[in-house]
Amino acid sequence: MRPAPRWLRYGLAAVVGVLLLWQGWYLGWVIWWKWVNPGTTSFQSQRIDEARQKNPKFELRRQWVPYEKISIHLKRAVIAAEDDKFVDHEGFDWEGIQKAIEKNQKHGKVVAGGSTISQQLAKNLLLSPSKTALRKAEEAIITLWLELLWDKRRILEVYLNVVEWGDGVFGAEAAARKYYNIPAAQLGAEQAARLAVMLPAPRRYERNPYSAYMNGRTQLIVGRMPSAEVPP
Repeated sequence: MRPAPRWLRYGLAAVVGVLLLWQGWYLGWVIWWKWVNPGTTSFQSQRIDEARQKNPKFELRRQWVPYEKISIHLKRAVIAAEDDKFVDHEGFDWEGIQKAIEKNQKHGKVVAGGSTISQQLAKNLLLSPSKTALRKAEEAIITLWLELLWDKRRILEVYLNVVEWGDGVFGAEAAARKYYNIPAAQLGAEQAARLAVMLPAPRRYERNPYSAYMNGRTQLIVGRMPSAEVPP
């Protein structure tokens, strides 16, 4: 068999090199954030850019709080609502993904995601919200690194501090103060459950946080919380 032309071999080598450098950049941030709390995430930067087109002085509402100063109720509620196998899986809930696929096929559109907390964190930290195949592949790689290099406690701590909870509202502390005027450490079970229910679409649900849907879903999550396993 005739060997591939030299230009093709060099071209492929260059592409592989660029991909390795790009993934190495992601890996470097994952290693750094294992010990250093993230500043502005990729998702937050996008929200800032969008908001400042209308209001140049726009600033996010956020305040980092350590894991031990976040209510156990909120930890349980988020796991119960978003990822009930969080402490057991290695980044992916294959059963949940299959159920989401079946549900989406039944409705003929995307109504369920199946992403774990680790996957959501990977996206929020470093990626765009686009749903391309390339972005999903990058998300999967970063998720594996998070699970390999961080423990579950660190993953949940960072997630609860960077996730969106309303227009310009990021993290548990900002959310607790906005909706209940208390610190995240003082959130009760029902308050925590209502915040957890908001997570799939916080900017939509914040318009009517006490709707019939929100009330019903909140009570459902409250019922699930006692069985939610939380990293110590």
